[in-house]
Amino acid sequence: MNDVAVALAQVRERIAKHQGQAIGEENTKHALIEPVLRALGWDVEDLDEVRCEYKLRKGDNPVDYALFVHGNLRLFVEAKALGENLDHWAGQVMGYAGVAGVVEWIVLTDGNEYRVYNAHAPVPISQKLFKRVVIASDQPDSQSTLMLLSKAQLQGTIIDDLWRQYFVDRQVRHAIESLVGIEPPTDFLHLIHKRVPALSLTDVRQSLGRATVSLVYQGAPSVLVTPAAQKAPAPPAVGAATVVIDQPAAPDKTPWRHVTLKDLISSGIVALPLDIETTYKGQKLTARIEADGRVAWNGVTYDSLSIAGGMARKSIVGAPPGREYPPTNGWTFWRFRDSDGSLAFVDVLRQRRFAR
Repeated sequence: MNDVAVALAQVRERIAKHQGQAIGEENTKHALIEPVLRALGWDVEDLDEVRCEYKLRKGDNPVDYALFVHGNLRLFVEAKALGENLDHWAGQVMGYAGVAGVVEWIVLTDGNEYRVYNAHAPVPISQKLFKRVVIASDQPDSQSTLMLLSKAQLQGTIIDDLWRQYFVDRQVRHAIESLVGIEPPTDFLHLIHKRVPALSLTDVRQSLGRATVSLVYQGAPSVLVTPAAQKAPAPPAVGAATVVIDQPAAPDKTPWRHVTLKDLISSGIVALPLDIETTYKGQKLTARIEADGRVAWNGVTYDSLSIAGGMARKSIVGAPPGREYPPTNGWTFWRFRDSDGSLAFVDVLRQRRFAR
């Protein structure tokens, strides 16, 4: 097992132990973030490589970590306490980049979730986000994504090249998918008519008028990194056709996500009822998976782990505007007591079922 894999495994254990506790920003940095930086090749004690509370100018707001390659400022890392809502901080981090001017790459992290932004991209902040990984979820591409931030890779242009590909493909896809409803060019109609001569030009034109178009890109191959996943296109309206310009789709990186609670019950993976728990914002929450596959929390049963988790979070932090409860991935929110006595995410059960 390499250094990065070892560090991620250790950090994952610490996250599971302290998730929901108010451990603060400094403890998050020392226990969760700095071990990852070290594993990525950064000497956090060498001021030529890493500067903490960095300011380009005296009046600037400090950034938690500034990382240098051969004396050149290459990356900012802004840290927040474990469990912080990172959505509130993206604008502030982009402000740091704007002040520094020369900093293109920004990482925003709470030690568990890592968001990688291209600060120089000429798009709104929401579209500057390039990569996102959550260490606790043990995503298959967590390591390869974080390797983009390693000292060795930031000496080259790998992350810059992948961003360029991702940025260009996203713009082209948006442009093509926005063509729905326009009058197709005559030469395009004749091209299709030539392929299907049994259809009239009117048939072809009317068919295209009912169609939506989406592009699915295959990621560029790399032995070191995993290209950014493309967001799946929205489903077409009822009665509309979807025309995909066919290129091989990227493999499903979490194939066990199709495993349901009912699958776990029918396979005997779990003995029911199964008590589950989590510690959120310093408060312990408990629930139970019942024999019918429903989840009981606070005297009420819900159809899924995620709804039960969302309602549990709502009891502490309330619901966001326009939603009944905070969106929650119940599989990585709730934990169960494993056979060795340790707490593990319920998602582990899905992975075990899939591996059979």
